Amino acid sequence: MMPSLATTPFNRFSKTLPLLKSDSLEVRLAQSEEEIKAAQSLRYEVFYDECGARPDENMALLKRDVERIDDFCDVLLVIDRTYNKIVGTYRFMLRDAAQEYGSYYTATEFEIDKLVAYPGQIMELGRSCVRKEYRTKPTMQLLWRGIGAYIRLNQVTLCFGCGSFIGTDVSKYRQALAYLYHYHLASPELRARALSSSYQEMNLIPKNQVDQKEATRQLPPLIKGYLRLGGLVGEGAFVDHNFNSIDVCIIVKRETVTERYSQKYTDPRGSDEGV
Repeated sequence: MMPSLATTPFNRFSKTLPLLKSDSLEVRLAQSEEEIKAAQSLRYEVFYDECGARPDENMALLKRDVERIDDFCDVLLVIDRTYNKIVGTYRFMLRDAAQEYGSYYTATEFEIDKLVAYPGQIMELGRSCVRKEYRTKPTMQLLWRGIGAYIRLNQVTLCFGCGSFIGTDVSKYRQALAYLYHYHLASPELRARALSSSYQEMNLIPKNQVDQKEATRQLPPLIKGYLRLGGLVGEGAFVDHNFNSIDVCIIVKRETVTERYSQKYTDPRGSDEGV
């Protein structure tokens, strides 16, 4: 049985972001248990109904992507005010919340001791999804602006999380995985490593044989967005058969976010492709 949100001492509803809007859409942090449940329902729709992840019995009954770790995270929402519905979401976990919970989700797939040892405030990003009909440039831009506002609010110095390819057929993503390995591998002091239980080598093609155009085509939009922010990847991918995904560890240092992107986080006129 899942614990009630009200039982945790973590106050997930204590933070607010500046008002961020684009036409009928706005982005903000969840402010009630009902909004958390709605975000979990959207996650279930995308991850399980659409992408083929396998829910446990409790999730299948609730039709919600429910995890105990949710109780220790802030949840970002994109809301369409025309219909008053949640159309996008992201989950954030800060260092103190992870200490209270006891771990990070990323640690279930990667060795992250080097990331946890990074000085200052660190932040795990996860469970990102957008309703299918809203996967547009304006929605993605607004989502990134919300992430940027949260980073500034909490003075985050390092972000990390799992970026996913849909499916577990590595042969479909050979170019993309090799491209990430050869061009975006994190330096040794920040290089998380996929756990040996589901480790997948990413160095699948020699660097001089990587077709960057094809690799870019194979990259999921979210991972492309991280790369535009100077994102790096850890060593090896993790093949998650239950979640029907191939995951890479994404690492973004705050100082690599250029002024150009910082402006686009806050400027509604920004024209970045986002994710």
